[in-house]
Amino acid sequence: MRLFRLSLLAPSLAVANCYVWPSPQLDALEALRWDQAGVNTSSGTQVIAGFVEPCGAFVGADNTGRANVADWIRTAYHDMATYNVTDGTGGMDASIRDGFANTLAILEDTGNPLVSIADMLAVGAIMAIESCGGPVVAFRGGRVDTVAPNNPGVPEPQDPLESHIAVFARQNFTQTEMIGLVACGHTFGGVQNAAFPQVVPVLNDPNNTESVSHFDQTFTHFDNNIAMEYISGTTQNPLVVGLNDTTNSDKRIFGSDGNTTMLSFANSADLFASTCASLFTKMLNTVPAGVQLTEVINPLPVKPDYLHFNLGADGESLQFSTQVRLWDLPNPNSTHTVLMLWDDRASNSSSTSTPTSTNNITLVPSKVVTAAGGRFTASWYSSPLLTLDAFRGITNMRFFVDGKLEDQDGVGFAVADDIVWSDMSCVTSDFNSATFAVAVCKSLAPTRVYLETPGQDSISRPISVETDLTLQPVVANATYNIWSVELDGVFNSFTSGAEVDGEKISRGDPRSLSRLEVCA
Repeated sequence: MRLFRLSLLAPSLAVANCYVWPSPQLDALEALRWDQAGVNTSSGTQVIAGFVEPCGAFVGADNTGRANVADWIRTAYHDMATYNVTDGTGGMDASIRDGFANTLAILEDTGNPLVSIADMLAVGAIMAIESCGGPVVAFRGGRVDTVAPNNPGVPEPQDPLESHIAVFARQNFTQTEMIGLVACGHTFGGVQNAAFPQVVPVLNDPNNTESVSHFDQTFTHFDNNIAMEYISGTTQNPLVVGLNDTTNSDKRIFGSDGNTTMLSFANSADLFASTCASLFTKMLNTVPAGVQLTEVINPLPVKPDYLHFNLGADGESLQFSTQVRLWDLPNPNSTHTVLMLWDDRASNSSSTSTPTSTNNITLVPSKVVTAAGGRFTASWYSSPLLTLDAFRGITNMRFFVDGKLEDQDGVGFAVADDIVWSDMSCVTSDFNSATFAVAVCKSLAPTRVYLETPGQDSISRPISVETDLTLQPVVANATYNIWSVELDGVFNSFTSGAEVDGEKISRGDPRSLSRLEVCA
């Protein structure tokens, strides 16, 4: 399989222009985009990956003639296709969720308030393209889910060429870009009899039970066969050589410039890949007026994750552990020396350029996984469970990787230990009831403390459902107060949050009933 890495994400650029960790929304979007395979994948990415690879798979049944990879790209285009360049309405905003219920059902339980459904649809298309032989596609986050469906915007096969040109112009694509985007999208998939019986007859093929006539012979893999077969006259594309010429829309589109664009694609797989990378990016970044997307989200070269805190029952010890992801290391399957140093409230050594801090620990390798169809690797290293003094805590981390300091250009990796779980959390022996206890720094002075769990609003957009905790009279120690709540029959995973001066802050480390000790 040939993989198109392309200069837009060459090794030196893949870790350039990165944001400073931590940044809750960007952290969530970066994980969605890059933590794609193996351990430590975000819930949304894990679900998407399961419906992308293997590239020939289709949810529900075998031998249907369909493939999930094509559906991810088709869904993204249909969502974008409502865009109107004149008034700025429409675009990638998840308005398609009522019309593409099967695809959206895959995502409905995986969202969170930091990541919109529209962002997940964009990443779904990107993962499908990259995992199945296509080029790396730049991703920006920050799409906003709309409250209501938009007017449909996809042209029909029977529409005349002038109508297609006008529709793509409304979507802000030129005629040449129209040819390219159709060819790029149609390197995957085909036309289904159930949707277009006037285009595809019933095929009566046990290996193609949904009677799908494919656009090219490699319909589950990205390549320029869509152009090569068209130029050579061997294509079986039902929108080019269909018996009803009225519905041969690809034939009219591809030939609208005298076949100049398709000939260039047929002659150069690299040109086809680079053009598709640009056009897919433009398609996915087409959003309603007023929506501000992030900068391109490239993978952080060093990214801590899964920070675990627990205040001991004695109120004096704070347990802490973390994992760190190292992006695209040379020789990733070899063991690298990774040293973690940290500052606490009684020290200030974040400017240290040599590993001299007394607060240090060597991390151990966990697993190496891949991303973007195997182009990049992510090496995960883990710390043991550390027992810290609760008063001193931990405020900042930095790492030495094979002797090289990694501290985000002197900023370090700031750590918040102001809202942590408490060992007073426990579950009854029958696992029907649990006490969730959260320790909060007194200096934070919150007006309320609560548990958070993902949910949906009345129109299926991801939200956070909050459950308030009560301040307990027990004083944990000089640093923390305890807030808690008892819940019956609840098996959700919760994070914790607090409201301080009218602002809400959230902390990670999800905790569920299954992770609690049995109450004494």
